[in-house]
Amino acid sequence: MKALIIDDETLARKRVINLLNKVPEIEVLGECPTGKSAVAQINSLRPDLIFLDLEMKDLNGFEVLDRISVSPRPLVILLTAHNPDASKAFEANACDLLLKPFKDERFYKTISKILSAIPQEELDLDEKIQSLLGIYNNRSTGTIFKIPVKQGNKTILLDPQDILYIISSGCYAEIYTLDKKYLLRESLGALDEILNPDVFFRIHRSAIVNLDHVKELVHSEFGEIDAKMADGRLLHTSKAQKKPFLERLGI
Repeated sequence: MKALIIDDETLARKRVINLLNKVPEIEVLGECPTGKSAVAQINSLRPDLIFLDLEMKDLNGFEVLDRISVSPRPLVILLTAHNPDASKAFEANACDLLLKPFKDERFYKTISKILSAIPQEELDLDEKIQSLLGIYNNRSTGTIFKIPVKQGNKTILLDPQDILYIISSGCYAEIYTLDKKYLLRESLGALDEILNPDVFFRIHRSAIVNLDHVKELVHSEFGEIDAKMADGRLLHTSKAQKKPFLERLGI
C-alpha cells in the first residue's frame, strides 16, 4: 500500500512518516506541505492512502478532496486539531479521523483496521480496474456502461441498470442489486458523477437510488419521505433533496 502525507506543519508530517516507517506493508510516496501540491501529487502519484490535514492555509482538506480526479479515490485518514463538521467528514468517506495530538497506539489501531480490511491483492488490481473503467467509459456523456467490482479472484462487470441503490459505507460504496451486495472502494460523489443522471438520483449524502427501482414513497407525519426500493428497503430522503427528487419522479 502506498501513502501520501499532507499537512502544512513540518513536524506533523515527519511524525506520521516516522510512524509509518515501522509498518512494512505501507510505502510512503512523499509529503505535501500545501493543499494545491496535494491535489497535483494525488492525481500524479495515485496513492492508495492519504493522511490529510483539514486545516491548511491555501486549501482545507475537504477542498483538496473536491479537486482530485483519480479513480478509485485513495483511502482517507483525516488529521485535525479541532472537531470537524461531522456531515462533511461523512461525505468525505474518511476511514478514520485522528484528532491531534494523537497517541501512537491510536495511530496504529487505525492502520491495523485498514490493513485488515483491504487485502493486498485488491490493491494490486486497482490499475487493472482503472483500465477497465477507461474501456467502458463513454466520455461524450460522462456515463459508464459497466462498473468493474472486485469479487475474490474475479472482477465483475456490473451493469448499472441492474443497480437498485448505492449506500455509502466508510471507505466503500455498497452497491445493491436484487440478489446481491457488492463492495467498491469508491466514494458516492465519484459514482454520482459517472452514473447516468437520467436514471440515478442522490436522495441523501449517503444514498443514490435508481429511479426505475423506486416502487413507493412512504410519507411521515413530519413531511419527510422515504423511498421504498424494489427489494423492500426504505431509504431516507434529505430535506434538501425532497423537492428535486419528487420533481424527477414527476410528482
